[in-house]
Amino acid sequence: MQYKNAIRLAILDLIITLFAAGPTASRSDAEMYPYLSARFSQLVAESYQDQNPADARSFYRWMDRAYKGMHYRFPGNQRLGLEGLLRSKKRELGRINDAPKRARAEAEVCAYLHKVVKKLVPRFSLDRGFEFSNVVRFGERQCFLQSVLIAGLLQGMGVDAGVVMVSRNTHGEETNNGHAVTLVKLPSGQDIIVDASEPEPFARQQGLFARFGGYRYVVPVYGNRADNILHYKTASGNEEIATASLRPLDFSFIRSQFWYYRGERAKGGLLSTAPTREGLEAAAHSLQTSVRLCPDNPLAVYMLGRTYLAQGRADQAAGQLAQACRLYSRFGWVPAGPKEYLSRTRQQAASR
Repeated sequence: MQYKNAIRLAILDLIITLFAAGPTASRSDAEMYPYLSARFSQLVAESYQDQNPADARSFYRWMDRAYKGMHYRFPGNQRLGLEGLLRSKKRELGRINDAPKRARAEAEVCAYLHKVVKKLVPRFSLDRGFEFSNVVRFGERQCFLQSVLIAGLLQGMGVDAGVVMVSRNTHGEETNNGHAVTLVKLPSGQDIIVDASEPEPFARQQGLFARFGGYRYVVPVYGNRADNILHYKTASGNEEIATASLRPLDFSFIRSQFWYYRGERAKGGLLSTAPTREGLEAAAHSLQTSVRLCPDNPLAVYMLGRTYLAQGRADQAAGQLAQACRLYSRFGWVPAGPKEYLSRTRQQAASR
């Protein structure tokens, strides 16, 4: 068994190295999960785990069939299937040495994938759309899955891309990591945001949760007449961050966030109109897995605390909620919800 695991890890390292080669080699291996790679397949397999005798490979087969059945093909590559398109575009982009020209070519690919994902998976579902298995079963998606899918496809083409969470939307409204988008690091030194929840491919989100050293809440600064991000500021506004210094979220966070949604949307769980003991237990289990995979995922820590509170586990709830507030504070912004629930939990404990 140890020998087999060693082989798997060696293959994974080789895949990541191959996909990271070329103009985007400066990206961190921790961010890599290109489509068809071992890491991307792990995300898919975890989505299928409770659906015996489902085969995770059926997702790739379904995507291939669905893409071949589309009339909307990339210009000049109409005869290629999805996997062939990834290989072809990676070669084409790799041959472009002029940074502005390659940036335009990558933006063109981003705009294409924005439409392709919406055509392949036409229905949006908050309750079920976070599972790759439900892409196949119901043709459903939600913001996080579609962002991971777009990022994985772009990585497969050699584009420096990943996922970030949104803390302030296009209208300036605060959201506690309630939305996800794909962040693309263009060779020109500017960034763009691809958001398949929007009618147009590029969105001007006003606050992001990304990586700058550790996790950090940042504010994008856009050009006057374009959707390109020129640089960032910290949420406090005290520090300017160059685009080259800001990175997408790592694979540990990506895995954690899928488990977060399993906990958030558990039947009979915290968000249900009529929570049940079994539902809350299922939610707690998924959220515990999320926190184990990424202890610094603040939303997962926060919602685990709320789930404990709903279960009557006040002391554990208080500990989780306090930890969530510490994490948010360390990352530069504390939403109202965690502070409110921590205060409420402490008041309940004091009144006992």
